[in-house]
Amino acid sequence: QVQLVESGGGLVQAGGSLRLSCAASGSIFSIGAMGWYRQAPGKQRELVAGITSGSTTNYADSVKGRFTISRDNAKNTVYLQMNSLKPEETAVYYCDAFIRRKPTMDPGNYWGQGTQVTVSS
Repeated sequence: QVQLVESGGGLVQAGGSLRLSCAASGSIFSIGAMGWYRQAPGKQRELVAGITSGSTTNYADSVKGRFTISRDNAKNTVYLQMNSLKPEETAVYYCDAFIRRKPTMDPGNYWGQGTQVTVSS
């Protein structure tokens, strides 16, 4: 099996920073693209940032210049550095990854359980 476990969420004041981590573990042959999504109450889940296996990144327009996604392939971990946080960014943040468990298997899309980020005004 494969697990994604997020950490680093919490309560922060507006303008503050948090760093989220997401570690993949289990039966893993290779990891492709990884990403961070968020879902605020009553809203749809949205992409925040993504990173390919070659470390090409993309960001939602709303976070460009403030958030940075990175990965450590040796640790099967993806990070999201969030600076200048805003109250409207309060949400549950999820990581996802495309993981190939065996060389002959197609990659599957796996999700973490989410970590709460609360930004107070």
